Amino acid sequence: MTEPLLEARRVSMQFGGLTAVNQVDLAVHPGEIVGLIGPNGAGKTTFFNCLTGMYRPTSGEVRFAGALLPPKPRRVAMAGVARTFQNIRLFHNMTALENVMVGRYCRTRTTALDAVLRLPRHRREEAETRAHGLQWLEFVGLEGAVDALARNLSYGDQRRLEIARALATDPRLLLLDEPTAGMNPQETREAEALITRIRWLGLAILVIEHDMRFIFSLCDRVTCLVRGEVLVEGDPATVQGDPRVIEAYLGAPVAGGPEEGDRA
Repeated sequence: MTEPLLEARRVSMQFGGLTAVNQVDLAVHPGEIVGLIGPNGAGKTTFFNCLTGMYRPTSGEVRFAGALLPPKPRRVAMAGVARTFQNIRLFHNMTALENVMVGRYCRTRTTALDAVLRLPRHRREEAETRAHGLQWLEFVGLEGAVDALARNLSYGDQRRLEIARALATDPRLLLLDEPTAGMNPQETREAEALITRIRWLGLAILVIEHDMRFIFSLCDRVTCLVRGEVLVEGDPATVQGDPRVIEAYLGAPVAGGPEEGDRA
């Protein structure tokens, strides 16, 4: 196994007296797809926010490619980590292409003065950013929606557009927060195929998802969080068959209740 690309070491996040994430260790290796599962309120998105600089962990550290990852979203993106959100965050009054171009600007050097004066560097980088955006729209299957406003796209297309914007940052690691939430079965299958193609590009992927069929068919490893702590980690078959995971999602049997085999 290669050295981890991303390594979270004993990461904790507290809000006052509430511990949302407690001493979580997690590693993602190059080219690997890792799933992060757990019931509602398990701390999955809070943990994502710690990884991407939106929250400064109360304790612990996050390393990327061996270096300490600063808790600042822009610097995290520049280091090579991109993400999508559980609740879609697009610029709804901008076109699909403009949304993707926004993601690319963390890789450009144009200043405000360059843009105002339309200096050669600004014109060159703007043309490169546009070409880059068109490529990613085609990659996710939105080449026909270049000039469409984001708000007019279907829900599934908005999800794909958010992924295209994340890819435009040229990441080495992509974090996906419930990428199939609200999708129908056909859209879910398309999302799975897209994520597989992203892995073929050489990216590592960490994904939060409640669709267990999606997670267990896609991921190389799965980590289950419960009440902010790692309950179990392993290959999909190991995690899927662990009775603690089943109990975390379904709850423990009621004392004196019907046996499992008697349940409808």
